[in-house]
Amino acid sequence: MTTETTPTPADRVLDAALLHVPFDGWSETTLRAAIAESGVHEALARSLFPRGGVDLALAYHRRGDALMRERLAATDLAALRYRDRIVTAVRLRLELVEDKEAVRRGSTLFALPIHTADGARAVWGTSDAIWSALGDTSRDVNWYTKRATLSAVYSATVLFWLGDDSPGHQATWEFLDRRIENVMSIEKAKAALRENPVAKALLAGPMKLMEKIRKPDIPDDLPGKMMDRFR
Repeated sequence: MTTETTPTPADRVLDAALLHVPFDGWSETTLRAAIAESGVHEALARSLFPRGGVDLALAYHRRGDALMRERLAATDLAALRYRDRIVTAVRLRLELVEDKEAVRRGSTLFALPIHTADGARAVWGTSDAIWSALGDTSRDVNWYTKRATLSAVYSATVLFWLGDDSPGHQATWEFLDRRIENVMSIEKAKAALRENPVAKALLAGPMKLMEKIRKPDIPDDLPGKMMDRFR
């Protein structure tokens, strides 16, 4: 038995906006049309999306992340290798997209210098959602390196996926497999380096410094925020 919930005003505006994004992008034009069609009072709608199109695009991205978390929570990943759990999560995130054009328009928007920080923060949020769903408990520098690496893999895969017209996006999934395999190779090399006596001696100082790095206590203290400060 499923429980239906009443769409929030933000959901109503976003749902209406998605009908216009393929034609007008994540823009002020789209927001105006969405407000008119959603029935949400303009003052309320603009308070929910104060920066217009970019806030609509970010809300759409967060909706995808939330849906991915729900699906992952209901998926049995125990039998999979860890690398395959990551592949499954990234693939699921893209398979949940109903309109590729909405993502394409968002990628174009976030490529603009004024919105680069927003895009970086959104991708980092997706990577954090994936690692958290997979049970990552790291609190040291590994918290950052895992998310940074996955952010790079996810971003590259999205760009490949946007131009992929192979049946079932098979070429994208093969591309994703190769990127994950590259990451795993790097991790193996790092592990071997840590076990090398000479390397251990040379890296002793830097490693001591990295041991002091800790996961941020403030959830919103993520990459993208720092970029905002220097704009």
